[in-house]
Amino acid sequence: LWLMVRHRVHRLLVRDGDQVLGVLGQLDLVSFVANHSHIVAQQIDDAASVDELQAAAERIDQMITLLHGSGIRIERITRLVTELNRRLFARLWALLAPPDLIANSCLLVMGSEGRGEQILKTDQDNALILRDGFVFDGLEAVAQRFNAALAAFGYPPCPGGIMLTAPLWRQPLAGFRDSLRQWLYGNDADGPMNLAIFFDAAAVAGDETLLADARNHLDTILAGQDTYLARFAAAADQFSEPGLWARLTTKRDEQPLDLKKLGTFPIVHGVRALALQRGVVEQGTAARLERLADAGALDASLARDLADALHLLMNLRLSHQLEQRAQGRPAGNEVKPSEL
Repeated sequence: LWLMVRHRVHRLLVRDGDQVLGVLGQLDLVSFVANHSHIVAQQIDDAASVDELQAAAERIDQMITLLHGSGIRIERITRLVTELNRRLFARLWALLAPPDLIANSCLLVMGSEGRGEQILKTDQDNALILRDGFVFDGLEAVAQRFNAALAAFGYPPCPGGIMLTAPLWRQPLAGFRDSLRQWLYGNDADGPMNLAIFFDAAAVAGDETLLADARNHLDTILAGQDTYLARFAAAADQFSEPGLWARLTTKRDEQPLDLKKLGTFPIVHGVRALALQRGVVEQGTAARLERLADAGALDASLARDLADALHLLMNLRLSHQLEQRAQGRPAGNEVKPSEL
């Protein structure tokens, strides 16, 4: 299995001396990985403690290496990892939060995790919507334990504090409605990005209708706000680099390129702006593109090209990050042109 992953071998002869015992093909590897993912999922569901759950979290990264090394398409890897991550978050919440808190709240993941586009563990982006009128005295302590446990699992704390530990991201539904209005109409410089992060939210535990109510409120207050949407969409260009294409097609220098800021972000945010304008409910960028094409907001061939470009960039980024990890370096987004 290691030979097939490391050297992209399609078929191996299994020998005992001169005797050929059989042939191991890629299908066998895929079947092994599929069974392995089922074992990880079962391990998550059966975890009776945070320590047992951490062991399952560590196996997810091992599975990613196997899947990517065997040539599995990036969109399939993301679907599988998204499913396992969300089961992990839900199980951790069930271990830490009492039943009445779970029943009267909705736990959210946001950002790339909410869109189902996170592969290797990146910064946490999570939130909690509480039912209006529900009060739980130990909420801050539960939030602290939840985010600390995720950090121990390898999900780094968000530098911007977009986590349950921040009061802004654990509010009653009425509080989130007020925040959405402030992000839209207020003067807070972080408002548009906070709105973008929340727009990508997906429910992983608790009462999903709380998120649906918040999203419906956002659709209502956004109606007719074309000037705001224009400013919101303009953020797609905030990391643009003049001469980027020339650098890639002429004599190359070795100034690193950021595959996220210069690559995936312009696609993700541009599509997010169109989805926000059109009231598209899907979280994933590829799903949003498909819905936008169906609605006539994008040419179908352009939508396909954008999805292909996004998946290519995600694949490049994952290859680069796995290589960095194999060399004992931190996984990052910057890559030298000669390494592409």
